[in-house]
Amino acid sequence: MNSSQETEGVNLLKGDPKVAILKLSIPMIIAMLLMSTYNLVNAVWVAGLGSDALAAVGFITPLFMVLIGLGNGLGAGATSVIARRIGAGDRDGANGAAMQAILLVLGISVVITVLLIALSRPLMLLFGAGKTVDLAVEYGNIVFLGTVLILFTNVVYAILRAEGDTKRTMYVMGASSILNIILDPILIYYFKMGIAGAAWGMIVSLILVTVVLLYWFLIKKDTYVNLSWNVNLKEAKNIRDILAVGLPASCEFFLMSFLAIFINAMLVMVSGTDAVAVYTAGWRVVFFAIIPLVAISTSVVSVTGAAYGGRHFEKFPVIHSFSILLGIGIAIAISILTWVFASQISFIFTYSAEGAHLAPAIASFLATMCIFYPFVPPGIMSSSIFQGTGRGISSLILNVLRNMVFMASSAYLLGVVFGLGEHGVWYGIVIGDILGGIVGYIWVRMYISRLMRYA
Repeated sequence: MNSSQETEGVNLLKGDPKVAILKLSIPMIIAMLLMSTYNLVNAVWVAGLGSDALAAVGFITPLFMVLIGLGNGLGAGATSVIARRIGAGDRDGANGAAMQAILLVLGISVVITVLLIALSRPLMLLFGAGKTVDLAVEYGNIVFLGTVLILFTNVVYAILRAEGDTKRTMYVMGASSILNIILDPILIYYFKMGIAGAAWGMIVSLILVTVVLLYWFLIKKDTYVNLSWNVNLKEAKNIRDILAVGLPASCEFFLMSFLAIFINAMLVMVSGTDAVAVYTAGWRVVFFAIIPLVAISTSVVSVTGAAYGGRHFEKFPVIHSFSILLGIGIAIAISILTWVFASQISFIFTYSAEGAHLAPAIASFLATMCIFYPFVPPGIMSSSIFQGTGRGISSLILNVLRNMVFMASSAYLLGVVFGLGEHGVWYGIVIGDILGGIVGYIWVRMYISRLMRYA
């Protein structure tokens, strides 16, 4: 590719923000839905091993979320910085930031892998895994071996998003998910690997994705951003800018993990490990349901970053309002579908004799979460505006309020203090989501007004 040539994705980023958000979001929605479909199918296959296996995955989930959060967080930092460099016409800066982001995650992954494997059993005991601790450690240690693959692929996806190329991200994420869906039952049941089979299926698929990504960047070389050693890797500003967004964004996912740990502990306290199994299964459905909203938010980071880099602040109100309205419309449709089919959805997690008793509770959880969905867009899109402009700390503060102040305290008050049990915990999550969405919306509108006033 000619060094001065802009790709279709880059031209899209610099054009109409509504068109950019739609065109960038659709491939990401498809890719993330396929990935979330795998997560659901994985839970279905694991559920066939019994409620202990499902609960074991639930106890590992917070730590897995830490890995995903770290990859996504650093990826958000890379997306923000690269998109801002592209918006400003600084291609060399974009290339340098991409290489520095990759080297950063490779170094971090080594440290994280050693720590998680060494501490897996003590952490599971601390989380209250009890009789499921051996299953949790067996599953978790295999997942932790794939840390480098998880972080690397997430950051390379972020580089593609930053240059407006979400189609290729869709291809590899989709292929990985389909392969996982095929491998899981084979490894779990045919090869009798049990819960370990689910973890190895993920590792194999990530290896194949990594090979494809390396081919695109190092051999085919038709991306806008080039991965090469012929860049200034000592440019401290790129690292600072990546970390200024990436570390707070990673902390946001850590907050979600801490929230999950806190909720698991409360559920064990008020209802036992079966309540954790219900929450684990139900929350997988919630994650699946909000995938379109998350996909839109990743596009908002790219579009906002390009607009910020090009000093086109007049696009910000359009980006914010359009993404929220689009998200709310999708969320309402999801709420209606979830409400109507809550019982049928719960059945996919309770088809075995060992898990059948969980069906009514899972259906009740899903019905409660219908209130949750429409209030997600204002909060998540507002965080993306902050990330796209490099205000990682503001995004982090917003998520601290939403998760640890509003959600955790509401869940504790209703579930424990007022004695409403697991249902109180669920309603506390909903109330926290509503409050977080309102605060996020107001804060970002004030920020946008200041930007436009003093630009």
